[in-house]
Amino acid sequence: MNVLILGANGMLGPYVVSALEGEHKLLLTDVMDEMETPHEYRQVDAGDLDGVISVAKGMDAIINLSVLRRDRNIAFDVNARGAYNAARAALVHGIRRVINTGPHFTITGPAYEDLDHGIGPDVPPQPGTNLYALTKSLGQDISRIFTQHHDLYVLTLLFYMFHDADDRSRDGGDLTPYAVTWEDAAQAFLPALSIPLESLPSRCEVFFVFADLPHGKFSNEKAKRILGWQPENRLEALWRKADR
Repeated sequence: MNVLILGANGMLGPYVVSALEGEHKLLLTDVMDEMETPHEYRQVDAGDLDGVISVAKGMDAIINLSVLRRDRNIAFDVNARGAYNAARAALVHGIRRVINTGPHFTITGPAYEDLDHGIGPDVPPQPGTNLYALTKSLGQDISRIFTQHHDLYVLTLLFYMFHDADDRSRDGGDLTPYAVTWEDAAQAFLPALSIPLESLPSRCEVFFVFADLPHGKFSNEKAKRILGWQPENRLEALWRKADR
């Protein structure tokens, strides 16, 4: 499968590339002039509609890893307009599969974090007032509307806190109730690319991707049941008492 990755030079990008490169032909893009990679690379801003449409030609799927958190104008261009551009490029070239990414609080913001338990990805969205959450949430709404009007499937993978697989230090603060290793997070993209589209419950599906943590505050059951994804690392060293 020919796979376009937007935002390939971000923090998660190298792990996704490593997970996919043995199975798919990758075209990597980012805003940097160049990127050290054996794969084809082109400089493309996810907020540039013409650029995204141009680079999507000949692709079978689009993965959107692009993100901008703080600057108001650029955050809108990347997080919201970037989702629009990926969907529009997919329609232009007849691509039926787009994989978006974002933080879990685009759906489960403070209203859920502070008060609720056993939270899945299909609850009514409550992103709160954080700029990052709002612009990413808007991008998800844009994607959902595209799938209602066109033969387009959008799978959104939501993350939050990433950890190294061999991290045994508890000095970095509390372990959030929504954490995953970089490697396990990247592995979720393999089934997201391979699952038959018609087997999905709808054309727009959202999945929580995180480790099997004991508190049960959030649920990754949907990613396991539908995608067949299984996290390998429970990050036990971060929440379990050391053996005496």
